[in-house]
Order: sequence, then structure tokens, then C-alpha cells
Amino acid sequence: MADSLTKIFMIIIVIAFVFFLFNKVKQLRAKEPLVNRIYQSKASLSLGMFMAAFGLNFIVGYRSILELFIGIIFTIIGAYNAYHGYKAYLHYIPQLEQN
Repeated sequence: MADSLTKIFMIIIVIAFVFFLFNKVKQLRAKEPLVNRIYQSKASLSLGMFMAAFGLNFIVGYRSILELFIGIIFTIIGAYNAYHGYKAYLHYIPQLEQN
């Protein structure tokens, strides 16, 4: 069970990291400040998903208390980052539609 969850989390980690890099490159290339903020919020969401999946991967296959503690910290920070990235994305999208 833990082995299959580890594989699933590894796939999520890779996909989230690729989306993070994609959005960071798009952010650097964006000319408008509002579009730049939208890509920044999407990159923050992707980074949060990456960190949360990384932390959950530690929690599922932990071997020591230290690894469990680090996994919990990564999961909390990742969830916080993903939540605020999503809220920022929802904040900037209506502004883009108004312009």
C-alpha cells in the first residue's frame, strides 16, 4: 500500500514541479503586470502542491520520527502556499476579464 502511494506521490511531485517551472518561465516572459501576477499565483499554487506531495510522501513512508516531523512541516507549508496561491489566482482573474 505504501509503495503504491509513494509512486503516486512521486508522479504528483514531478507534475507539480514541471507546472511550477512552466509558470515561472511564463511569468518572466509576461509583459503586463496583471498577467505577471496571474502566472506568479499559478506558480505559487504549483509549488504548494509540490511541497505538500513531498511532505505526504515523507509521511507515508516514514522510517523515523524526524522524517515524520519534516513531512508534517512540508505538508503544512505546502498546503498554506497552495491555498494562498489559489486565492491570489481567484483574485486576479476577474481583474483580467475587466480589462
